[in-house]
Amino acid sequence: MDLSERLIEEIRQEFPAFRLVDKRRHGMSRAIDRALKIVTIGGQRGYLTVYHTVIGDTLYVPASWESTSDVERAIVLRHERVHLRQRRRYGTALMTFLYLVPFFPVGLAWGRARIEWEAYVETLRATAELCGLGAARSPELRARIVRRFTGPDYGWMWPFGRQVERWYDAALQVIAAELEEPRAGTVLEQGEHPA
Repeated sequence: MDLSERLIEEIRQEFPAFRLVDKRRHGMSRAIDRALKIVTIGGQRGYLTVYHTVIGDTLYVPASWESTSDVERAIVLRHERVHLRQRRRYGTALMTFLYLVPFFPVGLAWGRARIEWEAYVETLRATAELCGLGAARSPELRARIVRRFTGPDYGWMWPFGRQVERWYDAALQVIAAELEEPRAGTVLEQGEHPA
C-alpha cells in the first residue's frame, strides 16, 4: 500500500466520514472558483486545478491528484488533516468565521493566516521527514509558501512578507531540532546520523 493510501486510512480512522472528491465534478467547487476569480480580480486562477480544499469531512482535490507523486499526496494529506483537526477543535461555525472574516476577508485575513500557518508548519514537517531537511529548506518552497500568504492565492491573507519569512524560518528551526535531536538513551557512533 502506498504511503498516501495508508495516510488516507489513518485519517478515516480519525474522521470516519472522510472522503476525496474531484473538484471538477463538484458544483460548489466550480462556484467557489468563479467567486474567487472575481474577489481576487483574476489573481486566484488555480482553485480548481492546483489547490486542495477541506470542507467538512471532504477533501476536494484538483484533476492533478492522480498524477501527483505518492510523497506529494502524503504531504498534502498531512496539511489537510491539520484543517480537519482544527474544525474539530473550533467547531464548524467558528472555523468558518475565523477563516473568512477577521480582520478582513481580503487583504488582512488574520484568522485565515493563523489557520493556514498551522497547516503549513505541518507541510514543512512532512516535507522534511519525507524528502529531507534540504527539501524543506529549499528557496523554491520558501518562496512558494510566502507567496501563498502574501499573494492572491488566499486573498492576500497576510501581506507582510518579512513576518511570514520569520514564521517560516522559526518553524524550520523547530523542525530541524526535532529531526536532528538524537533519541534519548542512544549513543551515536561517529559520523552516524539519527533516523
